Order: sequence, then structure tokens, then C-alpha cells
Amino acid sequence: MKTDVLGRRADLTESVDASTAEHTGLAARFDGPVARFGHHRARDGSDGAPVAVDLDGPHAALVVGKRGYGKSYTLGVLAEEVSRASGVAPVVLDPMGVFAGLTESDAIPGHFVRTPTVRADAIPPSAWPELVGCDPDSPVGSMVWRAASESETLAEMRAFAEVPADSANVSPDTVRAVQNRLRRAASWGVFDPDGLDAAALCGSEATVLDCAGLDPAPMNAVAYAVARTLYDARVTGTVARLPWLFLDEAHVFFDGLAAPALRTILTRGRAPGVSLVAATQRPSALPEVALSQSDLRIVHRLTAGADVRALTAAEPTYLSAGVAERIPTQPGDVLVVDDTAEAAYDVRVRKRDTPHGGDSPRASQFDPSSADSVGTETTE
Repeated sequence: MKTDVLGRRADLTESVDASTAEHTGLAARFDGPVARFGHHRARDGSDGAPVAVDLDGPHAALVVGKRGYGKSYTLGVLAEEVSRASGVAPVVLDPMGVFAGLTESDAIPGHFVRTPTVRADAIPPSAWPELVGCDPDSPVGSMVWRAASESETLAEMRAFAEVPADSANVSPDTVRAVQNRLRRAASWGVFDPDGLDAAALCGSEATVLDCAGLDPAPMNAVAYAVARTLYDARVTGTVARLPWLFLDEAHVFFDGLAAPALRTILTRGRAPGVSLVAATQRPSALPEVALSQSDLRIVHRLTAGADVRALTAAEPTYLSAGVAERIPTQPGDVLVVDDTAEAAYDVRVRKRDTPHGGDSPRASQFDPSSADSVGTETTE
């Protein structure tokens, strides 16, 4: 059997022998790195030929599926493969705390960052009013904008707010409101002059940014800074590796402050070589651009009408059967819509090589009468 490689035009693709499909060996007869992804799913449910994903060029990929059907698991499979490939730099933004396993196994070289920090000036001045919850056209928002424009660090912004240059023309209520908002931003603990930069993000290891303890506003601040830092680093040529940003619960970010930075990667990331893999259980909550700009759509089980309709609205004309008719029903099974090859494939995603942290706990685990419960010893 040959290995089909997704995300690459058929006229440029040479199939890869299945015998070379162990870990990083897939590229034996293929220019550039590829990712072991799974197998074609036959009509009788059996596994067919191996399936891989091209990692040589940038991609905008979307992974969707209802809870419990493998969306985050699939994101982890792709992150594992990118971690093993040369010339690329995977960064996983983890809002749920389920990807630590990527860095806890000898199988993957990884770097785990708990509560990541970023530079305050990685957020543009125009975005600071929204970040701290005020109208940019209001007196408070205007002063926050000016503080960000004239400062590099959050400490400098707060100092500006203590004694504004035109204090005679600023009401005490405005000054106090700005001080309170900047004090709250400091309490998030995500801004640091020595925060993550492009060199740290694009090192030789996978980087997992654990944002599970953060509220949506600081989480979006981190996402905005990381996305923009990766994009700008490639535009300016300050990093050689091609970044891959993995984003779980993507609807939280596309509906927040990080949205403009993510849109930039989706619409302009191909030229500098920046990839985005966004996963969500709510595709209907994503902007149209997130669906239309995705060249790989990986679809797990979906049942909500709004979510199915969102995918159908972005359905390519080359499909002989609609997405709604081909949505899989079993965990781990996916429909892959590959815009590059203009084809769709029924695929079973391979098993993870690293621990998966997204499994749901069960009450029986904590039942003292259960032999499977935590802390209960059994006699074999």
C-alpha cells in the first residue's frame, strides 16, 4: 500500500511506501517532512492505506467536532508530528490544560510553560482599550491608548497613568478609571518585559503554553501576542523555522482580542510560512474567514444544526456528496476536506504516542466500592 499525503497537489505528490511510515520515516521518497495521521477508513470499517499530512508548506487547518469525539486528541496527533519534523516550530496554546503530555514523554522533545508571559508592547496600542474593557473613543480608552503608545512595559503604562502629561485637562475620574484598569491587567500576571519572544517560541522543541488558569481577557492577550510575534518574526526573517500555531477552543479567541492577529495568519500567513491549526466544538461561532481560508478541514462528529450548517456554507463545489452526509459517527473517525487536492477522505486518526489529557473523569473512578476506583487496591 501507498501513503496518501494530504495538503499537497496531486501532480506534485509522490506516494510513500507504507514500509517507511514509522514515525519520521515517511519522507523517504517525498520532498519535505510529512506527518503520520492515520488510515483511510474503508466502508466495512477496516483500515485502508496510510494517510499523512504535508508539513513542508504552511497550512490553515480547522479541526471541528462535538465534545468527546476526539477533536483535541487529533490536535495532539498533529502537534506530535510537527514536533518531530525538521524546519518547523510548533507552539500549542492550551486553554484547557490537556496538552502537557506532549512535553512529558521521551517520544517528543518539548517545553512546557505554565502561565506564559508576553511583553506588553506585543499588544498594539489600539488594542489596549478593548483588552482592559473600555471604548477606545471614550476619555478612559483614549488615555489607555496614549499610555500604551508612549510605553514599552505595563509598569511604564501605569506610571504614565499616575501623572498624565496633560493632567490639567483630564478629570480625576478618568485618571482613576485608567489606573484601576491597568492595575487589573497587572494582576493577570501575563505581562513581563522578559516575556516570550520569537526565539523562545521557535526553538528546536515543541512549546506548550498552559493557559488553563487564565480568564478569557488575559488568555486572548497571550494569544494575540504569540500569533503576532510568530507572524512578524517570519516577515522580518528573524527566525528560520516555520511556525505552526495550534489553538484549542478556537472560538474563544476568534471572538476576542486575539481575532485580528489570527485573521492575519489565516489571510496572509502563507507567504511568510506561518501555519495555524484551530480546533473548536463550535464551528458556527467562528467567523466566515476561519472556514473559507482553511485548506484542510478535519471534521469529527457534529450534531448541532448550526454547526453543520456553518460547514455546509463553506462546502467546496468539488464534493460529490455534501459534508453533512459524510460526517462520521464514531470517536476518532474524521472526514478530511483537502482544498489543495480538491478531494475529501474518510480517515481514522492514529493513536497518540504521548499521553492525552483530554479524557473525561468518571464517577466510578471515585466510587470506593469500585475495583477500578482511584486508590483502591485489588488482588489479582
